[in-house]
Amino acid sequence: MIYGLRSQEWELDALIEREWLTANGIGGYACSTVPGLNTRKYHGLLVASMAPPVRRMVLLSRVEETLWCRGQRFALDCNEYPGVIYPQGHRHLREFFPGSSPRWIYEGDGWRIEKRLTLIHGSNTVVVTYKLLEGDEIDLQLRPLMPLRPIHDLTYQFNGRLTVQDRDQHHHRVPATSKTPEVFFAHDGQFTPQPNWYLNQIYRREQQRGYGGLEDLWTPGAIRYHLAVGKQVRFICSTDPIDLRKLKSCGDYGRVPVADSIVKMLCEAAGQFVVRAANRSPAVIAGYPWLGVRTRDALIGFGGLFLVQGRLEEARDFLLSLTARMKNGLIPSEFAEDGTGPVYRSADIVLWFANAAWNYLRYVPNADQQTIGQLLDTILNAIDAYRAGTDLGISVDSDGLIGSACANETTSWMDARNADCIVTPRTGKPVELNALWYNALRIAATLCARIGRTDRATDLNAFAQSVSNAFNERFWNVAESCCFDVLTETGVDASIRPNQILAASLPFPVLSIDRHDAILNKVRSSLLVPTGIRTLSPTDPKYRPQYTGNVAQRDAAHHNGSGFPWLLGPYAQLFLRVHGKTPRTRAAIAELLRPCLDFAAGQGMGQIPELFDADSPHAPGGALASAASMGQLLRCYVEDVLGKEPAQPKLLPTRARRRESPEALQEPFTPHEVSHPARDA
Repeated sequence: MIYGLRSQEWELDALIEREWLTANGIGGYACSTVPGLNTRKYHGLLVASMAPPVRRMVLLSRVEETLWCRGQRFALDCNEYPGVIYPQGHRHLREFFPGSSPRWIYEGDGWRIEKRLTLIHGSNTVVVTYKLLEGDEIDLQLRPLMPLRPIHDLTYQFNGRLTVQDRDQHHHRVPATSKTPEVFFAHDGQFTPQPNWYLNQIYRREQQRGYGGLEDLWTPGAIRYHLAVGKQVRFICSTDPIDLRKLKSCGDYGRVPVADSIVKMLCEAAGQFVVRAANRSPAVIAGYPWLGVRTRDALIGFGGLFLVQGRLEEARDFLLSLTARMKNGLIPSEFAEDGTGPVYRSADIVLWFANAAWNYLRYVPNADQQTIGQLLDTILNAIDAYRAGTDLGISVDSDGLIGSACANETTSWMDARNADCIVTPRTGKPVELNALWYNALRIAATLCARIGRTDRATDLNAFAQSVSNAFNERFWNVAESCCFDVLTETGVDASIRPNQILAASLPFPVLSIDRHDAILNKVRSSLLVPTGIRTLSPTDPKYRPQYTGNVAQRDAAHHNGSGFPWLLGPYAQLFLRVHGKTPRTRAAIAELLRPCLDFAAGQGMGQIPELFDADSPHAPGGALASAASMGQLLRCYVEDVLGKEPAQPKLLPTRARRRESPEALQEPFTPHEVSHPARDA
């Protein structure tokens, strides 16, 4: 079976809707559809990170696979050319098993063969193995097809000649050119050099998305194998020389042993986003296959990507790596794909950092003073810079509310733009920016009190109270019983959006507690859909229900309707804050997550996408695997459904304590109790 598909349902269109993914821990990955028909330019069996975790290049697109048995020829691979699908290897596909080492079973007259793909963890190396399971002896021929280009580009036959050199009879090198990198491949068969170009490969998803979707692929030649029953053969492609004798095929995912099958699935998927940079510091890929290293996504998904899995040292190292890159009170919003370094273009990220630091200290209540000091200094430096006014037009008014006014820049998470046109302009004082601002102030005050800086704690608490007073006075929309989305220079943006959830769901909620229930009801009635939270109410003229069409059409829908799964995490926290943490409310959260979890266990091949259409049938869109989505859902399932969470440290200022639920005032767990909450799931 292929994730519940019966054999009579194995039509090609159904199969290519299902995309598998596995990653190598340094930014590279392998990804395609179940039958191996590449529908995106980002698909490939080896997408290597040339400067981990960035500068990704598609080195091996696919392998043409031809099998001979009893004098008959059978194709295993599948590809689309103008007007035709050829070959049609999907007709012999019988089973598919996704995961960190995906596996295919093909069957024909007189034979049954298994194919397995494994990325070597920490290396830009892919190993593809074939094993004859049943039947007569067969001959197998492979032709590797290589585009040798950056992930966002396309390759076309060009005048410069690609060549192949023999290092020995089982190991070969494709030398670098001015346009392509050096690549190695190895095997335990017989190689015949036959350099050639396969022209006009079609990527239908790219064409549907309004991009170029036609590419030429180069092959160095053919590799021939002879297989008897039980015999296994290999093909390896790498950015480095290959030693077949020392080669080991192993992954590094799902490291936390768990009993709960849902947690196991989510942990394995979440593990693919956390990677190691060239300097060995942790980084997070925001989404596969095309999103890069983006800090906001990492911090939104921080709890699931790191904490509930017990990756506490990596969590600390990740946070400290960001502190080292602070500039004018900002930390990087992303790291450029071309390797040129960090980019600073978001007003909220250092505030998300403060929230992540707080949650880290929930899981490590006995953190060393040096770590606490570094985290606190980063938060305090950001607060001081924001209060003084800094880059991106960030400034604080006399009432303490914070805004950002930067021409031609999107500084909030709703950052879709089409060329120079900002699709969702939110210049002014966004509601979530001020919610995160208040939360950061209270976090800083609490940590200052913890280390004896009482004067600074008193000042920060007094300032935070003024922010709270101004927020509740100016952001509350009496007519709609919810929050305005943005305070602007000329008035307010009263769009009904999900950003207001953060005003009531963060550890230190800025919104008055007597308004939490109203926020919850407004979001539930206007924005909640089975697979996420809509980004705009359907009653708004700007509402776009489907994330489809060309670039401009998709951008228009990105934050004007599309439902984002990651928002279910804050929604669940607000729900439990309003209704309490009981078996009944935890069961309600389990039902809330069920459609996304069912999608991950089915069509999603273990992953959860960036977004879904706002209207039924809620088709998936955006990146097929999202760090923010997966991190939030894993955290939510472990903490909010299973109840395996550390207690809030008993460190809150008296005024802030009155805003917290009783659960927030429990004694913190000891380190061994909080180190691996997913392990006991």
